[in-house]
Amino acid sequence: MPAPAKGLRVALFATCINDLMFPSTPKAVVKLLERLGCVVEFPMEQTCCGQMFTNTGYFEAGLASVKTYVKAFEPYEYIVGPSGSCVGAIRHQAVMLAEKAGDTVLAAKAAKCVEHSYDLSEFLVDVLKLVDVGAFFPHKVTYHPTCHSTRIAKVGERPYQLLKAVRGLDLIELPDASTCCGFGGTFSIKNPEISAAMAADKARNVVSTGAEYVVTGDNACLMNIGGILHRNNTGVKPIHLAEILAHQEGDAA
Repeated sequence: MPAPAKGLRVALFATCINDLMFPSTPKAVVKLLERLGCVVEFPMEQTCCGQMFTNTGYFEAGLASVKTYVKAFEPYEYIVGPSGSCVGAIRHQAVMLAEKAGDTVLAAKAAKCVEHSYDLSEFLVDVLKLVDVGAFFPHKVTYHPTCHSTRIAKVGERPYQLLKAVRGLDLIELPDASTCCGFGGTFSIKNPEISAAMAADKARNVVSTGAEYVVTGDNACLMNIGGILHRNNTGVKPIHLAEILAHQEGDAA
């Protein structure tokens, strides 16, 4: 397929959970974007988006993450992350933290970074103007729209559009798709029984579809759902959206 973004310089915001636990996801993003003609760079200064600190009330610790994000990504026009949750946190919290600290210079720089920060699905559909990215994935798949991706990052129908354009893929509707999986960052730690019950409900709905894979755009949620699926020996495999979109005919399933 043609490379619509030939030479477009993109900074990969890998996110800390992907970097530490799910490295196949940022690797898939690089593979996909380079196939589409982008020049992908990985700023080494990047760390966490800071939402775990901020959501728990530790604003000073969260502010340090904002400073690091700005330092790493300020030079880039396009910042792409495979996580609606982390991109949503940057949009929702970065400027707020800087303003509460009285740092107007940092707030202005953070606002500029926010303007150029995209979830992967947004970047593909809104910037590259693509829904068909040349992917091939001959499997039954169901999609869980994660809470932060829909309510904070507001990715909308973009992931569905991208999945529907994948050759060979059978997209099956997930019952009660908009219901939370129970992860919720520190919620799952502070309220483990409730979180486990919510994840069990989500896993049952996933299994009811008969899908081979459950896909999301956030690996934290996928980890929560996937844990239940694995422990119950359901055979349903978790997979990130980026890994499906990067997959082509001839690649190992």
